[in-house]
Amino acid sequence: MSEAAVLSPDLNLPNLITLARLVSVPFALWLILDERYGAAFWLFVAAGISDGLDGYIAKHFNRRTRLGALLDPAADKLLLTGVYLTLGYGGQLPIWLVVLVAGRDIAIVLGFAIIHMIANAPRQFGPLYVSKVNTFLQIALVGFVLARLGLDIEAGPVTWMLIVLTAITTLLSGFSYLWRWLRLLRPADRTL
Repeated sequence: MSEAAVLSPDLNLPNLITLARLVSVPFALWLILDERYGAAFWLFVAAGISDGLDGYIAKHFNRRTRLGALLDPAADKLLLTGVYLTLGYGGQLPIWLVVLVAGRDIAIVLGFAIIHMIANAPRQFGPLYVSKVNTFLQIALVGFVLARLGLDIEAGPVTWMLIVLTAITTLLSGFSYLWRWLRLLRPADRTL
């Protein structure tokens, strides 16, 4: 029996990899709460590899689906936000940074929904460059904190440097989205 006969078209290999990443989120959070930072670090690395792998397979083997377009960013956000909240709860990240990162994500989702309703904006926006840099820094900070805690890597000033850069790019990214949305409210600028 072929794969197509068993699975729906949406349950292809890239989406199954994404689902596995989604299922790994509670395990990653539990490992952090249980102070098993080394295992949490390696699970975080595996999640990052799986994110690249599912995207590569979907793109290069024509396996993109609407389900994957929804699941992939959701899995990424759930993992990253969950890890930030858990590290903040455990005192491994400053609470103000956790609130800033989570608040920006909530504001972006709500802002997009409101702008879409008010201005009938496009359903999909490409990510802003500053947002990509911010995501990279958020991931680097979590990876570094987990590695420092779990693999006994010396922190030095790197942790605080990453915290400051993450905070700055989080603010810049949030304000950039706000600026983009305000432009959409002006009738002449509704095309982005």
